[in-house]
Amino acid sequence: MNGDKNQEKVFIKDPENMLKGDMAQSLVENLLRGAGNQVYRFGYESILQNLTQVNKVFDRYSDVGEQIRSIPDFLIVNKDGKPFLVEVKFRWQPVWHNDDFKKMERIDHFWKAKIIFVNCSEKPYFRISEPPYIDEQKKLISKPLFEDTNFGLKDSAIESGMFDNLVEKYLSVTLNKNKTK
Repeated sequence: MNGDKNQEKVFIKDPENMLKGDMAQSLVENLLRGAGNQVYRFGYESILQNLTQVNKVFDRYSDVGEQIRSIPDFLIVNKDGKPFLVEVKFRWQPVWHNDDFKKMERIDHFWKAKIIFVNCSEKPYFRISEPPYIDEQKKLISKPLFEDTNFGLKDSAIESGMFDNLVEKYLSVTLNKNKTK
């Protein structure tokens, strides 16, 4: 384990933000499953649990490395049997980080996945974007998730407010604390 200490730093992120990202993924997974979709965990974290060993085999910044790091979180099969790749991103506000654009470029280039953004400061808390993701002014193109007709969310729990309540209960409560940081 001599050289592994430095590699650990590469993969350890802020635990609080990781937890909130996991919560956002879980909310989206349950929301989509509750609407009758088949939901399969597919992402980088799910497939490559022991990435430190894999990292020794390939350069994470090579084309293969970039593709693996951008694997979408879920494979969703809707009620009609149509498959979709979905990435989930948690953000405090519906404002995108500068590094989001690079991530979206990788996801678009390798996967053409839909991206569901969960935020906890402004409704709608659940928004969806699909390629090309951004317009000419580098503004994210998104719409409320329930407006996407592929997942059967119309008249579902998202419109009833059930999932909004969970965002407010578990994610929004930490918002004021983090605004001051």
